[in-house]
Amino acid sequence: MSSFSLDDIRAAADRKYGSTDIEVGDTVVRLLNPLRMPKAQRDKLIGIQKEMEVEGEEVDQVVVFQNAIRTIAQTATQANALIKAIGDDLGVLAEVFERYTEGQSVGEASSSAA
Repeated sequence: MSSFSLDDIRAAADRKYGSTDIEVGDTVVRLLNPLRMPKAQRDKLIGIQKEMEVEGEEVDQVVVFQNAIRTIAQTATQANALIKAIGDDLGVLAEVFERYTEGQSVGEASSSAA
């Protein structure tokens, strides 16, 4: 019979569904895996993703990416640090999200060192 503690299970979930961490100076910005977010936060992220996919409408992609960072960052302070460091550079914002989504595949290990 297998026996596990809840701490063992949490550690396995951290390894499997961990965050994507980005160093910004002395700060580490932790972008949470959607599976580890509260439902309301996941729902907000889904709404933002739908905004990104809308065709034919003028959508300010910088604003949408920044709103997504505010939603997925572990804290508002971390989100603000990352947004301030990136500014309006759409290429860097897109790269952040490419790396974030690569690390969020179900069952794939996180890029986090945690």
